[in-house]
Amino acid sequence: MTTGTKQHTSTSKTAFHPVAWGVILGTFLSRTGFFMTIPFLGIYLGQVKGIDPATIGAILALSLFAGTWGSFVGGALSDRIGRYPVMIGSMALWSLVFIGFAFADATWLFFLLSGLNGLFRSLFEPTARALLTDVTPEERRTDVFNARYFAINVGGAIGPLIGLKLGIGGSSSLVPFMLSAAIYFFYAIVLVIFSIKYKQPAGNDSSSVTVKQMVKIMITDKVFLYFLIGNIFVFGAYSHLDTTLSQYIGHERIGTYSLLFIINTLSVVTLQYPLAKLMKRFSSMTALKAGCLFFGLGLLGLGSFDQTILLALSMVVFTLGEILCFVIGDVLIGEIAPAHLRGAYYGASGFAFIGQSICTWLGGILLQTLGFDHGPLIFSILMLLTFVAYPFFHRGQQLREQQTGQTDKSTKVVSGTSM
Repeated sequence: MTTGTKQHTSTSKTAFHPVAWGVILGTFLSRTGFFMTIPFLGIYLGQVKGIDPATIGAILALSLFAGTWGSFVGGALSDRIGRYPVMIGSMALWSLVFIGFAFADATWLFFLLSGLNGLFRSLFEPTARALLTDVTPEERRTDVFNARYFAINVGGAIGPLIGLKLGIGGSSSLVPFMLSAAIYFFYAIVLVIFSIKYKQPAGNDSSSVTVKQMVKIMITDKVFLYFLIGNIFVFGAYSHLDTTLSQYIGHERIGTYSLLFIINTLSVVTLQYPLAKLMKRFSSMTALKAGCLFFGLGLLGLGSFDQTILLALSMVVFTLGEILCFVIGDVLIGEIAPAHLRGAYYGASGFAFIGQSICTWLGGILLQTLGFDHGPLIFSILMLLTFVAYPFFHRGQQLREQQTGQTDKSTKVVSGTSM
């Protein structure tokens, strides 16, 4: 780490590091491109390409399945060779995936592209989060992750509007896919510039870990393990937003689905900071437990109501769960991960994507077998699966409180001895 980076990180108490701002701005750009196209991919595959719901569910699930294992590789790789090379390479290659979606016709090609989409996303995301943690003092990390999530959701509000304006989901989807590709390639160039101007930040050293060691971390760190297991069901709940729900509502009312997606992102922008401030009074695991309950209740409402106002309220409830689980989850990892293993921990957190993969496929199967007129039953099943996260978060909270209590006792003993 260069002296300049160290000084900027340690002395700046009121502003984020320039690298952090670069990641936040890039997050806004990339998520605008992402939300311009990917949430409508299920509609596009069904209405334009004529693929059945179960197969669409499998295509979308493959993206998340590939993301599960790619996250392990990305986290370990970023600790080994550095954050910038992983972020630049994944972003540049990710841009090619959007070009592929624009021109593909064969079903097997959509399976391949979907897998690559999940792979490159999972290489990039944990590395970017680890980089944010590297350059941000501990007392500012909640703020920087809130800013990152704010950028995600501003992009999520703008992206669908641009996508709809450009004709995404219909036969004229070429332009939105190509525009997304251009945005991702531009961000890759921006990252190259940052890698030249700002050298590798703190948080990386030669003690990088292998994928096998990352699995060992998951097993031995019990708090992290229970957090991951709970996140499997939480991530599964979130996956239905742009997979099962997009097919369920979007197959007949694409306008309503787009409105709900925009409500989701605007709700995050509006509620994120007040909710984060409120939850500072409670432990991270308490926030996660509340989040999984909101997730499940929101899903039930989205599958049970027809009136737009009730669907909108259900989406707000769903969004409360999203804010609590994802923002606080990132902060929790930063709290429990050793500095030299942050990339590994953020990478290992991608194991929860297995829940997205399974639930995405399950949602497609439920729509295929039960039919689109059984929404309340389908989304009741999905709600109950979400609630399974609660006991795992609760057990993780108990273990973390025990560890904190033991640490406090040890500190008091040491302090007493020194006196």
